[in-house]
Amino acid sequence: MKEIPIDTRRLFKPLQNKLIELLKSLNEDDWNRQTVAKQWKVKDVVSHMLDTQLRVLSIQRDGYYGEQPPKINEYVDLVKWLNQLNSEWVSATKRLSPQTLILLLESIGDLVSEYYVSLNPWDEAVFSVAWAGESTSYNWMHVARDYTEYWHHQQQVRDAVNKQGIMSREFFYPAMNTFFQALPHTFRDIAAEKGTVIEARVTSEAGGTWYLIKNAEGWKLELGAKSNPLAIVSIPIEISWILFSKSIRPHEIIDKVEIKGDEYLAKKILEMVSVIA
Repeated sequence: MKEIPIDTRRLFKPLQNKLIELLKSLNEDDWNRQTVAKQWKVKDVVSHMLDTQLRVLSIQRDGYYGEQPPKINEYVDLVKWLNQLNSEWVSATKRLSPQTLILLLESIGDLVSEYYVSLNPWDEAVFSVAWAGESTSYNWMHVARDYTEYWHHQQQVRDAVNKQGIMSREFFYPAMNTFFQALPHTFRDIAAEKGTVIEARVTSEAGGTWYLIKNAEGWKLELGAKSNPLAIVSIPIEISWILFSKSIRPHEIIDKVEIKGDEYLAKKILEMVSVIA
């Protein structure tokens, strides 16, 4: 089997273990703390995480859709529908205690992990990764997208209660590497000379460097480049995940990033959104 560009299948279980350990350490005040997801507190984010795991088992594993989506004509229709589903679930689960949420997450975590491990990474995924501009996706990309959801929602909780633990190379880099798969789609309408190179850096040992290169077919993401970049942007690691999950916008953090070269191209990187939003 050919090499998998981003293989996150076996990261779900250790990430789930860290989640349960984290949630069992929270006190009553912690569950009510505000997160960077402006409409959700810690308990709301945890409820949403339970919802996504239950949906993985019901829809993806079991093929049971239940409630059918409305007609989806454009991307904004998909966003609106998913936001509605998320809101309804969070409202309904306000009656569940934190202990019950932990119990449910703990009881299904291994089942979700086993499902992801069972997938052939090169089969067509049940859902495409729309924010990367894909109308169909391979399982490896679909699973990596789901991994970013698991990772960044847990990080929202950790950030809110000031308990770090997953900003490591093991857990952070695969999430950020997946986020950057949206960069060519972000630049799809940007004109540039063939061979133009743009460099994006996320600071710290857990981060990395990505190169966006213009070729005859369009923009392509690479992990290396043979020519000097026309624009370089360096983003602090603590800002990166919040920015690309759209909890803050570029104008709010522009004074915290370092830009060299073509300012327009560099700032365009900051507009990348790697979640359905």
